[in-house]
Amino acid sequence: MENFQAFQQLLLKPSSIVVVTHFRPDADALGSSLGLKGYLQKLGHQVVCITPSEFPAFLNWMPGSEEVIVVRKSKPETQRKAEDSIASADIIFCLDFNALKRIESLENPVRVASAIKIMIDHHLEPENFAQFSFWDVKSASTAGLIFQLIENLNDLSKIDASVANCLYAGLMTDTGGFRHNNTGVREFEIAAKLTLAGAVPHQVAANIYDSNSLNRLRLTGFVQLQKLTVLKEFKTAYICLSKEELNHYEAQTGDTEGLVNMGLSVEGVRLSVLMHDREGEVKLSFRSTGDFSVNDLARKYFSGGGHRNAAGGSSKDSLQQTLERFIALLPQYQNELNNR
Repeated sequence: MENFQAFQQLLLKPSSIVVVTHFRPDADALGSSLGLKGYLQKLGHQVVCITPSEFPAFLNWMPGSEEVIVVRKSKPETQRKAEDSIASADIIFCLDFNALKRIESLENPVRVASAIKIMIDHHLEPENFAQFSFWDVKSASTAGLIFQLIENLNDLSKIDASVANCLYAGLMTDTGGFRHNNTGVREFEIAAKLTLAGAVPHQVAANIYDSNSLNRLRLTGFVQLQKLTVLKEFKTAYICLSKEELNHYEAQTGDTEGLVNMGLSVEGVRLSVLMHDREGEVKLSFRSTGDFSVNDLARKYFSGGGHRNAAGGSSKDSLQQTLERFIALLPQYQNELNNR
């Protein structure tokens, strides 16, 4: 981080702080937010966490999750409450996103806020909207960056079990249980130090991976049996889920998380895509192996981006039109996908 000493001085004075993360927050987004909140409270700050949409029920175990201001379209008062907190904040931490469009209805309130803005993130091509940035694409998770920041501030003693478990959850999930190619020595070092600070790895894993609803398991089975399609000539797999199919299984926020990884578990597949209807648009999740950049694909054709091997996007076309457009793109990538 540039101007680290100025940032350090900023934290010395007790302040009103808002921590905001991206739309549809995952374990890294919420875990890094609540972990940072727990740390900042130990410094004497007043801290509020805000999410621009609901987060998955399997993250409800995180300490402080019940206090998060969750913006819901069905409850306009939550938007007003979030905007009031943002407008009155001295400092706004923006975690696990690097473009303000990722916080949807909170984009303009944060953009025009008089508060000092601090971005902490690990995604590619950040927008320049913050006075302070702690940005590193080599970091496997934003939770890992929060740990590193606390370490740089010589404050590891302030990481208690609650903070440690939240940060461990973000680290664990964004490395795919330490399976993805973003897992290096540093990730294991952080995991070990968080465990020493009180994180309980097996309990965090159980909370996230072993708390499925029956409908979510049935949706997963339906996807495996009927919706997973493999295009061998392109070493590509895709899953398309309509609004009707999601409604049939009463899908909740987070129920589609992880489905895209099924494609990559098929032998020989290098690119996997999940497409599903969501409130007037199609959301896409991309995963790849090796040096094939889904970040470039998502940015160029689907108004998205992320990491080289994990990215997201969206389409205003219908689900069928989006699928046809995606398939039509594959021939231009055929050589790249077939050459490891």
